[in-house]
Amino acid sequence: MEKWWKETVFYEIYMPSFKDGNGDGIGDFIGLTNKLDYLSELGIGAIWLTPFYQSPRIDNGYDISDYYSIDPIFGSDEDLERFIEEAHKRNIRVIADLVINHTSTEHQWFKESASSRDSAKRDWYIWKDTPNNWESFFGGSAWEYDQRTEQYYYHSFAKEQADLNWRNPEVKQEIFKVIEYWLLKGFDGFRLDVINNLTLGETFPDNPTDENGEQIHLMDKDQEGIRDILSEINAFIKKINPKAFTVGEISSDDLETIAKYSEDNILDVTFNFNFGSVEAFKVEKVFNELKRMDDIYQSDRDPTLFFGSHDMGRLWSRLANGNIGQAELLATLILTAKGVPFLYFGDEIGMEDLVQHSIEEFRDIQAIMSYRLALENGEDIQEAIMKANKASRDKARAPMQWENEPFSPVEPWIPEAKRVDGRGQRLFSFYKKLIRLREIDDFCYAPYKHLEIVNNLIYYQRGNCLFFLNFGEESETVENDWEIDGMLLSNVSPKWTQSEIEIPEHAAVILAVN
Repeated sequence: MEKWWKETVFYEIYMPSFKDGNGDGIGDFIGLTNKLDYLSELGIGAIWLTPFYQSPRIDNGYDISDYYSIDPIFGSDEDLERFIEEAHKRNIRVIADLVINHTSTEHQWFKESASSRDSAKRDWYIWKDTPNNWESFFGGSAWEYDQRTEQYYYHSFAKEQADLNWRNPEVKQEIFKVIEYWLLKGFDGFRLDVINNLTLGETFPDNPTDENGEQIHLMDKDQEGIRDILSEINAFIKKINPKAFTVGEISSDDLETIAKYSEDNILDVTFNFNFGSVEAFKVEKVFNELKRMDDIYQSDRDPTLFFGSHDMGRLWSRLANGNIGQAELLATLILTAKGVPFLYFGDEIGMEDLVQHSIEEFRDIQAIMSYRLALENGEDIQEAIMKANKASRDKARAPMQWENEPFSPVEPWIPEAKRVDGRGQRLFSFYKKLIRLREIDDFCYAPYKHLEIVNNLIYYQRGNCLFFLNFGEESETVENDWEIDGMLLSNVSPKWTQSEIEIPEHAAVILAVN
């Protein structure tokens, strides 16, 4: 199968939070390997691992200090190799999160670059005598002054994450060696972090500001030449493994910009955060985004479908609002609409947001920076904690809750969220049935025959499957224009006659049609 991901369900695992296998309070490869049967039972076809490389963990692993070494907290090379081998035995592929926009300032490359203006690696990073107005995506200036060499270096995120200079061909060649190393280890592809942020320009014009004085990130991403370099990266990956998969995180809220990175063999798919990271569920907004994705992703391209990740609040808290029927509807949408589905660990059992009560409990640099800025602006500690919780990505990073055993025999690296109740078993069973349906039917490859909305009811047909998703508090009725051959799956039973179909409130219904 050339494009195996079209019928695959991906499952994101936040490495330190999935399962502790060696008793130190941190998730690791031993724990992952021990839970592969759980993922196999669920029906997962591919795992996306967040960074596991050597790192000071200022940004929880997205600040890599050695691309070739596994952080000891996650295990050894042998542990990783056994995990990949055991995953492949279960027909589960594994993709790695790869951060090539920046490195940790603890990386040897940066240490050499910062040692002298005459360093052979000086031009591996971006140094300036006078900074422009660019701001970090985490807030504050994106430039940090280096006392030793009396220049500023550029960091689009935390000051401990220095951006690589992709104009330098030596950087590109070294990163290609990294890519080859991990593919030969057995990985089946990569999730490429903030990949359209790669710095390629020779000039650094200021970013504009909006009417409120807030900076618009315009000149610091999507720079000239980015499509060419990503095409080159993708081609290099496919040369080593023609079946390898690439998914890009794109720093943009413009769907056409996001989509263009999955055309012309640039990347296989890209994440659309307009769909996945909505702060509150509105059926019209979700439907309109489905329509827009269908309009823009033409020919053989596919959007991605997700409602959770390590960078946003939990599906249960943010979108389901504690309603199990709503959670089942969201699961049905992700797993049956047109696109490549990505689940986030714990959403299949209804895990909720972690709420933290003191600054000592936070691990996310984004939350900690928000807390500090609030105090600097004169707000009290309670207000600062509220702002930190709002900004925090820790809310979705609490340890996985296992049914009959703890995440770890010792205190976890991060506080645990409130325990799920009986909803866990019900949701897991429903996710499992949805994924199984994808395996026995051909709708994964089928376009929409219908994609409609009536009040709070979204319905669509793909292949011989008809999907009804009623997000409302009242039943909805539509004309029966199909020859119904039976019900494939539902969380609440519908009613139908030859003339109409009635879908109860909070019902997810899948019918077989001729």
